[in-house]
Amino acid sequence: MKQIAITGTSRTGLGKKATKQVRANGNVPCVIYGEKKDENGNPQAIHFEVSVKEINKLIYTPHIYLVDITIDGVDHKGILKEVQFHPVKDNVLHVDFLEVHAEKPIVMGVPIAPQGLAVGVRAGGRLVTLVRKLNVKALYDAIPEKLNIDVTALELGKSIKVGDLSFEGLELVTPKEVIVCSVKMTRAAMGAAAAAAKA
Repeated sequence: MKQIAITGTSRTGLGKKATKQVRANGNVPCVIYGEKKDENGNPQAIHFEVSVKEINKLIYTPHIYLVDITIDGVDHKGILKEVQFHPVKDNVLHVDFLEVHAEKPIVMGVPIAPQGLAVGVRAGGRLVTLVRKLNVKALYDAIPEKLNIDVTALELGKSIKVGDLSFEGLELVTPKEVIVCSVKMTRAAMGAAAAAAKA
C-alpha cells in the first residue's frame, strides 16, 4: 500500500464558528480516532486541521494510502475512515481518520483490478464490474494497492462472487454473495446466438 505524509495542527475551538473559520483559512477540519477510550467507552479523538491542498492530494486519487500524520510534531499512522463533501460545491468539508498500529489488523476497502480477456467477452459479451472495492482485513503492511482478479475463464452470463475469491494473507470481509463482476449478453451476442440456433 502506498504511503503519504500530511502535516496538521491541533484544534481547540470545535464549535460551528471555529469550524467555519478553519475553512475560511483554507484548511479542512479533521479527526483521528485512536485506540484509547473515554469514560463512555467511545474512541478518544484528536481534532486537528490540514490545508486543503494536502487533503486534496489524499482524497482525489484512485489509490489507497497509509497516511503518516504529523500533528504539532507528534507522528500518527492512520487510514481514511470517512470524508464529508459539500452537497453542492463538492469540496471536502471534514475528514475522519482511524489510527492504525503495525501489530493490529485493520479493515480497509481495496480497489479491484480485473485481469485478462474473458471468454464471454470474446464471444461478444460485455464485462460489467459491479463493485469498485472489496473490504479486506489484514495488517496494514500486508494490504496491497489493488486486488487483481483473473476474469479469463468468465463465460457469457456468468459472474464472479466474493466467495469465489481468495488472496494470500487477506481475509475478505465483504459478504460472499456479493457479485464482483459478470459478463452480460449484448444485443450482438444474442443475435449471433439466435443465428447459430437457426442454423
